[in-house]
Amino acid sequence: MATRITTRELLRLRLASQRIENPTGESLTLVDVARQLLATQAQDFIQGGWALGLRAAGSTLQDLTAALESGSIIRSAPFRGTLHFMAVEDLGWVLALTAKRTIQGATNRLRQLDLDAATLATARDATIAALEGGRSLPRDEYFAVLTAAGIDPAGQRGYNVIWYLAQTGLICWGPPRGTQQGLVLLDEWMPTPRRLEGNEALRELVIRYFTGQGPATIRDLAWWSKVTLADARRGLELARPELTELECAGVAYWASTRELDLASGVRRSSVVHALPGFDEYLLGYQDRSAALAVEHSAHVVPGNNGIFLPMIVSRGDIVGTWRRTETAKGVTVTHSPFFELDERVIASFTRSAAKFARFRTA
Repeated sequence: MATRITTRELLRLRLASQRIENPTGESLTLVDVARQLLATQAQDFIQGGWALGLRAAGSTLQDLTAALESGSIIRSAPFRGTLHFMAVEDLGWVLALTAKRTIQGATNRLRQLDLDAATLATARDATIAALEGGRSLPRDEYFAVLTAAGIDPAGQRGYNVIWYLAQTGLICWGPPRGTQQGLVLLDEWMPTPRRLEGNEALRELVIRYFTGQGPATIRDLAWWSKVTLADARRGLELARPELTELECAGVAYWASTRELDLASGVRRSSVVHALPGFDEYLLGYQDRSAALAVEHSAHVVPGNNGIFLPMIVSRGDIVGTWRRTETAKGVTVTHSPFFELDERVIASFTRSAAKFARFRTA
């Protein structure tokens, strides 16, 4: 029988499983966090970096750069066709699960851009020739390679070639190159991938999602990963020995039993968190109403344009947004609460925002 929990308890458990609030108190590295969450949305490099950094206390953007340079953290588009940070060993088996459906879903877009099979094959050959031997190229230099191969990268064509070749497991974003990352051949950058296939990979996906994002629903999992609902349910059955069923407001949720045990002795925190835009705390779920009241959603995604602003989180609730301004003198953070906040909440947020400034500039 499922254990009943309140919405407040649901949010407390998510803060713990996502390591926004660390239930063990152990020191976490950026790679530890990447493994815990499996994949952290990172189309915005700074915000994606802070999503890892706020969970790995004391880390800096330089630490992220070092992890990317060493190859311990990788950036690619394994879920929903969107860039994520991941621990390097996880990318291969995840793409084996998700890439086929993702590419099928982009067929019309590729056709509109005149990126047919022959053109993409030409791009593949040119890419291998340009990158093999451990070489890396930033985007602009890579686009020159496409141009030399007779493929015009203008009008989103170059971006979609990169996306397609990343989905097929040929390339990924690797070491920093100036203000960009360099594209590298995945097999060279990740010479010893973790290999999981079929039911084993599906089981791993389910366990890892409900470990790093739980409690969540099976529909949350299917939306987040874009596996079919039938496959999500099959994976749930395979992973069931590792999971515990919970019930909140009549809805079935699942969480890692180990994570529930870790969080069992954790008291509710008074810390207010400065979460980045696109953070998994909100984007990790199809149904986001537990943390973000419907009447405030337009403040987080103004104009419903797909751009998620950085968020203020108090006791699990998203209660406002914040913005950063960067100058030669440093980083300034301004907050925009949805309603008047207690002075103690503002003070706690200010401390969290200062941690972001240190992450960005240290």
